[in-house]
Amino acid sequence: MRKSIVVCLLLCVAGHIRAQNASHTEAVVRKIADRIVSNAQYTFVSETDGKVYASTKDIPKNVEVKFASPLQEWHYSNGVLNLAMVNLGRYLHEQKYLDYAAKHVAFGFENYAFFQKRFKHDRPHHRYPFGQLWTMDELDDFGAMGASVLEVYQTVKKPEYKAYVEKAGNHILNERLRMQDGTLVRAFPHENTLWADDLYMSVPFLVRMGKETGDTKYFDDAVKQVLNFSKYLWDEEHELNWHCYYTDLERNGVAHWGRCNGWIMLAQVHLLDNLPPDHPQRQAIIDNLERQIVGVARYQNGNGVWHQVLDRPDSYEESSATAMFVYGVAAAVNRGWIHPSYATIAVEGWKGLEKLMITDDGQMKAICVGTGIRDDMPFYYNRPTSMNEKHGLGPLLDAGVEILKLERGVLAKK
Repeated sequence: MRKSIVVCLLLCVAGHIRAQNASHTEAVVRKIADRIVSNAQYTFVSETDGKVYASTKDIPKNVEVKFASPLQEWHYSNGVLNLAMVNLGRYLHEQKYLDYAAKHVAFGFENYAFFQKRFKHDRPHHRYPFGQLWTMDELDDFGAMGASVLEVYQTVKKPEYKAYVEKAGNHILNERLRMQDGTLVRAFPHENTLWADDLYMSVPFLVRMGKETGDTKYFDDAVKQVLNFSKYLWDEEHELNWHCYYTDLERNGVAHWGRCNGWIMLAQVHLLDNLPPDHPQRQAIIDNLERQIVGVARYQNGNGVWHQVLDRPDSYEESSATAMFVYGVAAAVNRGWIHPSYATIAVEGWKGLEKLMITDDGQMKAICVGTGIRDDMPFYYNRPTSMNEKHGLGPLLDAGVEILKLERGVLAKK
């Protein structure tokens, strides 16, 4: 009798601790998201004197402006953040997070024509306000943002949103540069270079287009990209993905860069979340994801986080890749794609983020800035980091949501 009472008490204490953990995690995630929402500024600033313009109608002809906040740019990292806000809003049933994504998309469509008319082609399109909205020169111009437009379109049925995603869908299927086997590539830095980053810049959009239209060609292309990217980028020896593959040289680049491995993992989660359950290659994608999870787990350090160059522990601890791996592993466990024992990888990763990377007021540290491709390791080692850099915010919110689900699901049953 006494033993039964002790067992019951221990179970109650354990349950209380798990509930406290979930409550704490939710508070942290809300603090991060609320800070982002409060910092959103739907205005423009003069590049010369800092004057603020609330509307494009007020901007004089001879005045060059920029966004008042990077959070309002039309950039793939904004698409990642929009998707994370939608995910968070749906999970917590909080309209303000859903509204964040809707407002961001609306801001772009309401203002891009003004800048398109003014553009003099005197600089790269991605360095001009909304230049990436009306152009589709690269996958990162429209892939992640297109996926977020599709999510917003589920509740805001504007015809211009539909026209945008239909144009993007046709472009990615019929006009994008590809290898002979259909793998998506870029024209630089070498002819037909395969960028690991582009798996995320394509697959989340493709699979949502498949879901929106019911056309299997989008699902099939998304699956093809995942399996083909792995064919060219997976390093069997290190169990990691290389950052690139040079088609003309038939060799990989030099680095197992952290965030590019994160993009690959995230793309597979987005694919599986939206792929029909009876798709013939669904299990192949799950197997591919599990292989990557096991691989990156071997490089998680004692603090629970990962390094800028995954297999180089003398490179700095980097937060965006860490958040991506936490999200990917936790999501795979929560969906039942992999064994629950993998959950500890994500749990320890989240602990590391909270201890080292997330400030008390909801800011995120040690985020590597945007990174291209180079063939020298010092380039990767010396990439700057920035507080609250957009590349990390979306993955951090997604990671928090999946940790919450773990604490309320798989871990709550233990």
